[in-house]
Amino acid sequence: MANIKSQKKRALTNAKANKKNSAEKSQLKTAMKKVNAAVVAKDKEAAAKALNEANSLLDKAATSRLKHKNYVARQKSRLAKSVSTLG
Repeated sequence: MANIKSQKKRALTNAKANKKNSAEKSQLKTAMKKVNAAVVAKDKEAAAKALNEANSLLDKAATSRLKHKNYVARQKSRLAKSVSTLG
């Protein structure tokens, strides 16, 4: 543990940010899995709803720099492509 007061505070801040980022990443992965599960189940309505939620979370991740913008664009494209196969 650090001895300097500012570094002690920074360590606490980093831990708090890490917890928040981990939660957001987990939420994002879950949303993407829901889209894929709905596509496998061939449930077009549920897939479209899940895709909308996943896109929202992906955009939020890009805005907060949690994920790179190219990663977000690629994932949104892949999810939309898989949902569109349901016709």
